[in-house]
Formats: sequence, structure tokens, C-alpha cells
Amino acid sequence: MQKIVIIIHAPPYGSERCLSALRLATALVSCDQKPELQLFLMSDATVLGLPNQVDGNGNGLQGMVEELVSHGVSVRVCRTCAFARGIGELPLIPGTSIGTLGELAQATLAADKVITF
Repeated sequence: MQKIVIIIHAPPYGSERCLSALRLATALVSCDQKPELQLFLMSDATVLGLPNQVDGNGNGLQGMVEELVSHGVSVRVCRTCAFARGIGELPLIPGTSIGTLGELAQATLAADKVITF
């Protein structure tokens, strides 16, 4: 089974990069050869871990995150990035969690592919 890490830096608003990352992740978990997928939210993408986020076109993104979690995707929000933005102690979408740079480093070393948005 392939191991894929997707790192999202782009915010869920202002561009379609975050939406594109979620769409790719959703397509990957729908493949016949489903990979082991991990999603790390860094920089301004950390707000994607909060409920009720929308993209630049007003599309709800929480459902996409919840669908990925239901497929066993690990969704981590960078601790340092979240606290730098004042959201480190806010409730996250169920199934997502705060992660560390060390966890991302380990996932990167173990991954067959790393994709960034």
C-alpha cells in the first residue's frame, strides 16, 4: 500500500488550492488501490480544521474533511501554526487533531509521495 502525505499551506479562502487538495485527497481514497493517506494542515490552512470553513467560492469544506476522516485519513493541524493564529485551543472538526512538526517529519520519511498545496 502506498503512503501519501498531503501538506496544505493555502487557506480555505482566497484561492482554490485548498479545495484542490481536498478534491485530490477524496479521489485518492476512492481509488481501488486506496493509499494510506495523511493530511497535514499548516500555515493559514490550519483554519480548515475548524468547523464551518468555506472556500473562495463559498463552498462548505467541513463535509469534505469529515468524509476523509470517515475513510481513515489522518488529518493533523500544525500545533505551532494553530497557536500562532490563536486557534490552538478552539474545537476542531471531529476526527481531526493537533499535530507536531516531528509527526510530519516521521510521516514524510515513511511516505512514498509528498504533495504540497
